[in-house]
Amino acid sequence: MHVAALVTGGKDSALALHRALKLGHKIKYLVTMVPQREDSWMFHFPNIRLADLFAEAAELPIVKAETSGVKEIEVEDLKRLLTTLDIEGVVSGAIFSQYQKKRIDKICQGLNLTSIAPLWQENPMKLLKEIINLNFDTIIVGVYALGFDQSWLGRKINVTTLNDLVRLNEKYKVSLVGEGGEYETLVLDAPFFKKKIRLLQTEKIWENHSGHLLVRKADLVDK
Repeated sequence: MHVAALVTGGKDSALALHRALKLGHKIKYLVTMVPQREDSWMFHFPNIRLADLFAEAAELPIVKAETSGVKEIEVEDLKRLLTTLDIEGVVSGAIFSQYQKKRIDKICQGLNLTSIAPLWQENPMKLLKEIINLNFDTIIVGVYALGFDQSWLGRKINVTTLNDLVRLNEKYKVSLVGEGGEYETLVLDAPFFKKKIRLLQTEKIWENHSGHLLVRKADLVDK
């Protein structure tokens, strides 16, 4: 099936894309929505501009559109972009978010497209272990929940980090996969990448017990 994959540069959309490729789907486009506000209901904000490097690393074409980030209006912004693409389906990285899944399903239904959510309702621990076992190079670039501090910014998701996330889940009910907005990630390398992303200059932005890792400069290097 010829599809568009919604990508943010984060782990969930990257793993969904990996699964879609394994299922034999033809990825015609990567689709990235760029919100104009930090508290977008549907889309990631930190370092979203790095989606261009993500696409270049994967050697896949990317289409982007700005969105207000305002609840429900941003859904129409995504629909407007998808209307212009010659595709049969849309791949998303939704895991448990009914809010996200229902809106993408509704868009697809209205455009006669197939909604493909390869990670839907899967066990969070299983998903994180899969990311680690597949050698995804994934770092945490935003933390927004109780229990996190600045030391989490830039941390690679590995077995040690997974164990620490389990402890935060037990103590503060933090989602292991961060789908409630507790944390956000950036994928620097993945099995389908032809090159990998290298961070050259970063800055930790921290305020009121939350913050993000701002990537000021990055490039691509051979694997």
